[in-house]
Parts: sequence; structure tokens; C-alpha cells
Amino acid sequence: MSASASTEDRISRPCTEELRPDEFLRALYQFHGSALLQFAARRLGGDWHRAEDVLQEVAIRAWRHAGELDPTADSARPWLFTVLRNLVIDGHRARQARPPEAGDPELAHLPVSDDVDHILTSQVLIEALRDLRPPQREVLLHVHYLGRSVNQTARVLGVPPGTVKSRTYYAARALRQALHSRGLHAGGQDRAAG
Repeated sequence: MSASASTEDRISRPCTEELRPDEFLRALYQFHGSALLQFAARRLGGDWHRAEDVLQEVAIRAWRHAGELDPTADSARPWLFTVLRNLVIDGHRARQARPPEAGDPELAHLPVSDDVDHILTSQVLIEALRDLRPPQREVLLHVHYLGRSVNQTARVLGVPPGTVKSRTYYAARALRQALHSRGLHAGGQDRAAG
């Protein structure tokens, strides 16, 4: 009987030696954390993330009452479980009080733009360009990438304009074939190059 009386005294009276906040919280988690977390997770339908949030709120409230609670006493558990239960109920009521979020279900299935497709397409294009002969790559670089006209490209490369036109035609055809062989098709359609 004296053992239970001493345990009761530990919850109702301040600890004889004041614990620093970090020591108080460490002791609270050590002696009660696991049981409180499991209880919260059960009450929250297995949502461990929310259970951890609720446990942190319980710890803050216990710390506010550090002068009255001994974090190492078993007699602190009923108070801790009651606070936890009330926080779970309050959270449930708050979610029920606000109207449910109504989103457009079609928006949930819209593709999100990211750079992955662009990077992969660029990589395939670079590999396909490596299949071309150097003069074909060079003419495509000048005409399509640098945006030069046939006459400007002819002047820069030192070849007649007809050669630039011919190389551009055959380079584009070879590039289409190289891309097709790698699974990229013009306009998303499966076309035979040629």
C-alpha cells in the first residue's frame, strides 16, 4: 500500500529535483512513448505520421505541466492517455466540421510536366545524330539549330547552296530513320522512314 501511495504522490506533487526540459521529454518518451504512439496509431486507423504528431502534442502539454508530472511514474499514464485521446477526438471533430475537399477527379489524372521526357528525347536525339555522317550533322546544326539560311550555311561551310540543300535533305531522312529505329516516330505515329 505504501508503494502505491508513493506512486500517487509522484503525480500530484512536483518532482523533488527539477528536470531540464530535454531530460523531462527524454524520460517521458522513454517510459511512455512507445505505448502512447501505439495507442494513437490504433485510434487514428494506423496513420503513424499523424500518431507521431499527436504524441508530440501530448509531450508538449505534459512539459507544460512538468511541475505536476513525474515522467517516470506509472501514475502519469492515465493523464497522458486522456490527453492523447482528447487530441485525437478534437482532430476528428475538426476534420468533420470543415467541408470535404472536392477536387475535380479528372485533374488528378492529368499528366504533370516534368523534364524527364525532354531529357530522354534529347538523349535519343543525340545518339541518333551520332549515326549521321559528319557533313550531315554539320549542315543540320547550321540550318536547324543555328537557324541559318541555305545561303548563309553555304558561305560558312564553303560549299555551294545546292550541296547544302542536298545534305539537309539526306541528313533529315537519315535522322528520321535513326530516330525511328530507336522508337521515336514523327508526330507520335509509327511511320516507315524512306
